[in-house]
Amino acid sequence: MKIGIVDADLLGRKKHRFPNLACEKISSYYKQEGHDTKLVLDYNELYEYDKVFISKVFTDTAIPAFLQESDAMHLGGTGFFFDKAPNLPEDIEHQMPDYHLYDQWIKNEVRKKQSLCKHKGKTFNEKYFMQQFKEYTDYSIGFLTRGCFRKCQFCVNQKYNQVFLHSPLKEFLDESRKKICLLDDNFLGIGFQERKRMLQELLDSGKRFKFKQGLDERLLDDEICKILFSSRYDGDITFAFDNIEDYDIIHDKLKIITKHKNRKSVKFYVLVGFRSTDAEDIENAFKRIELLFQYGCLPYIMRFQNKNETPWMQSKYRGLYITLARWCNQPSIVKKMSFRDFCEANQALHKNPNTLCSSMDAMLQFEKEYPRIAKRYFDIRF
Repeated sequence: MKIGIVDADLLGRKKHRFPNLACEKISSYYKQEGHDTKLVLDYNELYEYDKVFISKVFTDTAIPAFLQESDAMHLGGTGFFFDKAPNLPEDIEHQMPDYHLYDQWIKNEVRKKQSLCKHKGKTFNEKYFMQQFKEYTDYSIGFLTRGCFRKCQFCVNQKYNQVFLHSPLKEFLDESRKKICLLDDNFLGIGFQERKRMLQELLDSGKRFKFKQGLDERLLDDEICKILFSSRYDGDITFAFDNIEDYDIIHDKLKIITKHKNRKSVKFYVLVGFRSTDAEDIENAFKRIELLFQYGCLPYIMRFQNKNETPWMQSKYRGLYITLARWCNQPSIVKKMSFRDFCEANQALHKNPNTLCSSMDAMLQFEKEYPRIAKRYFDIRF
């Protein structure tokens, strides 16, 4: 059979650059069964295949209206079913991923860029261009554990009540790849001895590794911090600071992190726009950012959205949410500028000096309405 595999997020989202693990496992399974598999890059070509598998992660990824579950067409992923997404069959779930599924697409992207540079008389820097594909080319990707017991209302991971072992590292480790990317929902939620064993296995692999999701810092202790921060970690060690109610416990955990982090970069996802999109939500975001600044940790603003709505986009403070994310989510900027500095810098670059840029306008409007909050937080520094 000819098997068509569609990564809907790749087709429907600009600048999406992360492989769909389900697509890679499906491809691997059907190749092993002797079938031809191909990454489909045009929905108009679906008729060419005996079976088509379409997967998407994000609910707001656009797809054609004609896509419909059938004997020949199979839809899967949180993008279609949110927290009710069906699992892959066990014999597919535990396949070594087909890490070459995206190879031809990457080659095509390189050729297109080469051609464009040649047409414009520019030099093509292939090494720099290929950086955007590093997750496709450099990483073994998988889950050591699945599930989470937190049941956070904003989270898609509602299916399980606990964290449990899922796959041994060897199941998805390609020794030819330089790095490991782990997609675990709440790795630290597994038993202490198990997480210690798995961290040691990652260390013993000799490869750099990272957790794609934010780790649950509420479960940290000295021993885990010592192992984690002495490892060959790839990039920022990332946690999550979703709720202002966790302020005190996270303050305590930040003290432990500081003892061990040495020069490693630590980042926290900061959720905004979930419970409300009012001044209180803005203030709570800045309060969390201030605490992270005190301990030399970077904030990364995550604006809440679910399959049906994006509340912050309807907020009267929409412009402030955008500006807050633009400020925090660029480390080279947030390390050097206060929020006010950032807005003033945007104003200085504004094409029309006689009008306010969107950042300055959002800041001044909020400051006029809530001078106490602005005075308390708009000038804090990393």
